[in-house]
Amino acid sequence: MPRKSTSLSLDADLIARAKAVGVNISRAAEAGIEQDVRRAEAARWKEDNKAAFEAYNRRVEEEGLPLDKYRQW
Repeated sequence: MPRKSTSLSLDADLIARAKAVGVNISRAAEAGIEQDVRRAEAARWKEDNKAAFEAYNRRVEEEGLPLDKYRQW
């Protein structure tokens, strides 16, 4: 993926500690942002599909699981 230079304001002590142990600050920041973006996207997907989940759960409560009669356990 192409990379883009950006400016961040980060805690000075945290930067010093990261450098002292050899952490690549750019990669660490990118990993943290990626994690937060994935969480936000997952939360948005759940919210966008909430009505479908609720409808499916209502249907299962009313009619049981599809193909339930074929289950052997």
